[in-house]
Amino acid sequence: MSINLNKISKSFGTKVLFHDVTASFNPGERYGLTGPNGAGKSTLLKIIMGEIEPTSGSVSLPEKVGMLRQNIEAFLTYTVLDTVVMGNARLWKTREEQNRLYEGEMTDEVGIRIGELEEIIGEEDGYSAEANAEQLLMGAGIPQEYHEELMESVPSDFQFRALLCQALFGNPQALLLDEPTNHLDLESIGWLEEFFHSYKGTLIVVSHDRHFLNSVTTQIADIDYDTIITYPGNYDQMLVTKTSVHERGQAEIRSKEKKISQLKEFVAKFGAGTRASQVQSRLREIERLKPQELKQSNIQRPYIRFPRPEKASGKIVAKLKKISKSYGDVEVLKDLSFEIQRGDKVGVIGSNGRGKTTLMKILASVLPSDAGVIEGGHQVQKCYFSQNHSDILAKTNTDQTVFDWLRDRKEGLYDQDIRSALGKMLFGGDDAHKNVATLSGGETARLILAGMMLEEYNWLILDEPNNHLDLEAVSALGWGLEDYKGTVIAVSHDRDLINHFATKILSFEEDGVHFFDGPLEDYLKKIGKH
Repeated sequence: MSINLNKISKSFGTKVLFHDVTASFNPGERYGLTGPNGAGKSTLLKIIMGEIEPTSGSVSLPEKVGMLRQNIEAFLTYTVLDTVVMGNARLWKTREEQNRLYEGEMTDEVGIRIGELEEIIGEEDGYSAEANAEQLLMGAGIPQEYHEELMESVPSDFQFRALLCQALFGNPQALLLDEPTNHLDLESIGWLEEFFHSYKGTLIVVSHDRHFLNSVTTQIADIDYDTIITYPGNYDQMLVTKTSVHERGQAEIRSKEKKISQLKEFVAKFGAGTRASQVQSRLREIERLKPQELKQSNIQRPYIRFPRPEKASGKIVAKLKKISKSYGDVEVLKDLSFEIQRGDKVGVIGSNGRGKTTLMKILASVLPSDAGVIEGGHQVQKCYFSQNHSDILAKTNTDQTVFDWLRDRKEGLYDQDIRSALGKMLFGGDDAHKNVATLSGGETARLILAGMMLEEYNWLILDEPNNHLDLEAVSALGWGLEDYKGTVIAVSHDRDLINHFATKILSFEEDGVHFFDGPLEDYLKKIGKH
């Protein structure tokens, strides 16, 4: 059965996200739901899930729908394995009833009911449930020793992965997933791509990972022009089609305007003469040709360019010698040695928990190493983008505005410099007066990047800078880092971003840290993971 939207509209005050949308999402197709931050992607998914009501319209769904839930708190007292099995609601409720009956008095009536419940468990493949759940958890990168642990006692990224497995569990007829690659490393993202390629139901996925969308999707449902337009193919193919459609529309308008101009010349020349019927004919033609205005697309592209450093660093930016770091009994870095040279663009990849963020903090001098030394280069001026935005905004006054926060980035800034940086990062009009504490995750990331564009560093240390950014902003960041004339080291699980700028790869693998001189695709080919 398809997922069907019937005349769905949704507005918040005067802001219209979509109006009178009718669409079908069909089995066997994998839909990427796209649109910039604020376009209504998550809102539409929640409407389909029944979590929020549309302003008008209705939704019909298949019987079994897997949904990526965000309410981790509801599952903290369950084991990781049980959390996954709960993805099959019919199976879970049946088991709960069965357990209650076994605890009570065994009567003939109870025995008959237990038999009925066992039939349901068989229909839902319940006797293989734990084995199937374990297979999903292992694929998502959660080691077996965590499967019987309570959710509250496992790392937070494993909690999110367990909820992803919950959505995938039980052979759902449709899957609704909002940012499923969050908290996944490259290996787990690859596993998820393979899972979707073999999935036979209806998939609707929101993701800011361009490589993932291109790999997985067969259709793109794009929220734009107050509606949803479905394009065949993946994300890159949609961009080509959408751009050509828009350009055709503009060309038609220019052609009509030229024709109207010629007709108006005829009317002006002969309007008062003997050719009245021809003039009337031209006037009717002008009315028919009047071009309708093209609806304005809601896609906005930020412009990210980091200034050329005022002072170049020395040839060696940093030399690490036998850096080690432990947290209690857990050793995350051991005898790590490598060198970063001026102009290097280093992409840092690897599974979560292997020390990538720890390394970034040590390089940024916000965390000391337990052993080893870092020899800093001459005239190095470094900027650290933490994946936890609150680390950067920690000293911000609670009532500070966006404009004032940027003014504090550097002495001697002119108001027009600040407004220019805001405009490039899509803060328009009254956005400058917004309270920094009230910004969304995407707005905060763009504000931090705007601040970096006003300052003059020669070494950027970035930990997951693409978190919370939409596809357009991630692409702009990739171009900005590629164009930057200084040195970059950046952690990301976004293959498209790493491909854009990285000329060297630092990979945290199970057998240690590997430094590769070359782009990501060459590294993945070398280790057989392309």
